[in-house]
Amino acid sequence: MVKRIEMEVEQGGTNEVRPDFFREPPVKYTGGDLPWQWEEDGMIATRTGAWAAPGCHDGCGVIVYTDKETGKFVKVEGDEESPYYQGRLCARCIALKEAVYHPDRVLYPMKRDPKDRGRADKWERVTWDEAYALIKSKFDAIKAESGAKSVVFHLGTGRGTAPYMTRLQYAFGSVQYAYMLSGNSCYVPRVAACNVLMGTYCVPDCSQNHFDRYEHEGWVPPKNIFVWGNNPLVSNADGNLGHWVVDCMKRGSKLVVVDPKLTWLAAKADLWLQIRCGTDSALALAMGKYIVENDLYDHEFVESWCYGFEEYYEATREWTLERAAEVTWIPEEKIARAARMMAEKPTSVQWGLALDMTMECLAGSAAVVDLWSITGQIDIPGGMVTVHQPFNIQTWNPPDPAECLTIEEQKTRIGGEDFPALKYSGVVLTQADMTVDQMLTNRPYKIRANWIQSTNPLSCTAQEPNTRMEQAYKNAEFNVMVDPFMTPTAQACCDVFLPVCMYPERNGIRSIYYHVQTTNKACQALGESKSDMEICWELGRQWNDTLWPGETLEEFFTFTMKETGMSFEEAREENWIYPEYHYEKFRTGEQRPDGNLGFNTPTGRIELYSTLFGQWGQKPVPHYAEPPYSPNQVPERFDRDEYLEKYPLIMTTGARQWASFHSEHRQIPHLRALHPNPEFEIAPETAERYGVKQGDWCWIENHLGRVQLKANVQPVLDPSTISLDHAWWFPERNPEDEGAGCYDTYVSNANVIIEAGCGESGFGNNCKSHMCRVYPCEPEEIIGDTDMDKIVERFAMNEELV
Repeated sequence: MVKRIEMEVEQGGTNEVRPDFFREPPVKYTGGDLPWQWEEDGMIATRTGAWAAPGCHDGCGVIVYTDKETGKFVKVEGDEESPYYQGRLCARCIALKEAVYHPDRVLYPMKRDPKDRGRADKWERVTWDEAYALIKSKFDAIKAESGAKSVVFHLGTGRGTAPYMTRLQYAFGSVQYAYMLSGNSCYVPRVAACNVLMGTYCVPDCSQNHFDRYEHEGWVPPKNIFVWGNNPLVSNADGNLGHWVVDCMKRGSKLVVVDPKLTWLAAKADLWLQIRCGTDSALALAMGKYIVENDLYDHEFVESWCYGFEEYYEATREWTLERAAEVTWIPEEKIARAARMMAEKPTSVQWGLALDMTMECLAGSAAVVDLWSITGQIDIPGGMVTVHQPFNIQTWNPPDPAECLTIEEQKTRIGGEDFPALKYSGVVLTQADMTVDQMLTNRPYKIRANWIQSTNPLSCTAQEPNTRMEQAYKNAEFNVMVDPFMTPTAQACCDVFLPVCMYPERNGIRSIYYHVQTTNKACQALGESKSDMEICWELGRQWNDTLWPGETLEEFFTFTMKETGMSFEEAREENWIYPEYHYEKFRTGEQRPDGNLGFNTPTGRIELYSTLFGQWGQKPVPHYAEPPYSPNQVPERFDRDEYLEKYPLIMTTGARQWASFHSEHRQIPHLRALHPNPEFEIAPETAERYGVKQGDWCWIENHLGRVQLKANVQPVLDPSTISLDHAWWFPERNPEDEGAGCYDTYVSNANVIIEAGCGESGFGNNCKSHMCRVYPCEPEEIIGDTDMDKIVERFAMNEELV
């Protein structure tokens, strides 16, 4: 079923530091012996990649079944032939039909007067031509009067939209690509740390680079896997599937889990490190000191391929086991055991969001990168493998703005000159906090319009959304939303709504790091909805058609994947395309564009002492910074003793659930039934101390305000700590009802009580470590449990389609 294809590769390159560089190996493997579409039991089966909308990071290999006679969507199943996913799906994918045929999908373009923002009854249906003409005339007028820099393009996560929306903004002439999370503190800080120190990104080797997966002759399972700062079984973050960890455990991998919460994986681990929130860097530094002083590091790798080892060791010397135990609350003997396990080969690290969500997250991520570097785990089977976009395909990372904009235009990016590390994050983002500040203050110039695509900041990403983000959007004169559903952000702030179709209704390309697969249209889009890609392509060509080669969208897909040597249609026939993966590329010159040995950094080595950080005025070696709100300190504007007496509990936020991806899926009946209400977890002794019982609606409060969630009393957290659900809003509520606001988007949104602000690098925020207090709601204050009957009844309105 697998074809092996020889390719010719052009050699060469420059010494320029390019984190996105990849020298493609001369062999690729495909699933071309399998059909991509066939008839089965009176249905048409279409093999495809499930990459949003509805969204998540993973784009699982699926088979979509449609009725042969009517063409209607029937069901989706996992594709057992897919090497990458092997047929396994989560509840969100299985519930796809409820998303496709949900009556609340927006199916036609709409507009309203900006003075009617927040008024659901003021939306007016328009044609696509009218919508495009309105957007183009508004944006063009703003560009003529204030420059393209006055329009910001906002993107969310996981829908594969980045290369299309950024090309759209470049066609318009703007470099303002924004992600409205304070400190850009999701994924990109880890990418930036890796790119600065190594010239590339690293992921744990769970055999995902190989078409034959666990049977690949060169792969071995990791001896140890560190799950650090994430819960991959639920989050499946960053293109890495959580069940791969379990697959490796079945093949002998031992598990070390660094998490304040006893997750399922922590309960199965050989070693659980119950860390105090926000202290990951201290743990990594202490482990590094132990590894060096006990001669556990890889001498050959350090001497041959690392730069600044002595400076790194000096940075760790203060981190004795005793001090680290005091700071992290992890016993000394567990820290020492973790260090010894880190030094065993091969060991890999599945790291996550908790490392991004500290104020000095680059330093914390660097401390972890240094651990797998000094122990020689890089690019070995079962270790930390370097990865790149296969065939340099643009389906995750956007195109380089240098290909599209002048140097002067690029310099207008908000925060780009202030925080140079931003450009190493894989996506050329503005600095989020500076962007919001400028939207609010109009300094140094006014942000007059916003394009908001596949993101819902008011309910999901924005810190202090009620006092900062909503007003920032409303301060603009024109806002466009691109989404499948009417979200609180769209309802409160936007003037044009462009409806997005679901993935069975469109063509596209799915790729991140390991392989390429096409998304294949299986049924007609409902109403007049279009794909994210089609919307950007159609409007972008009106501004600059030279950036959109091809006469059809499929021809443009062919352009973006040109290094595969295939057209979109040919790639669809092959099902998936894997480049042949090579280990230890740094020993063969495949890791650098100039073909020399080593890594794509200024020194050609992994920089334990970062020359770039030093140039930027940052500490060139990893260090620890106490969270600004913690049991050990609070900002100077507060009296420390009074503050901690009033807010004695550590609050961590962002807990993921099986039933949703960020703020999506809240209206899907079967998914909402899995987790109908916003919850927080609290230890039994803590609940007893504050008069909280299982199922109580409670206020979580600090100096910024309060939010209401339902208590889940579980012995999985330290008594000092509570954990809040992520990204809640209530789409079943009518935004016109008195007191409902925009779907009550703030009443249970943890970001209301998370302070905005970033670290010295421009990255990082304090989402995972704040202080708070907890107390039960008064009966008249309770928002009430979700009425699942109403959600089911609402969905049943489309019974004739379902």
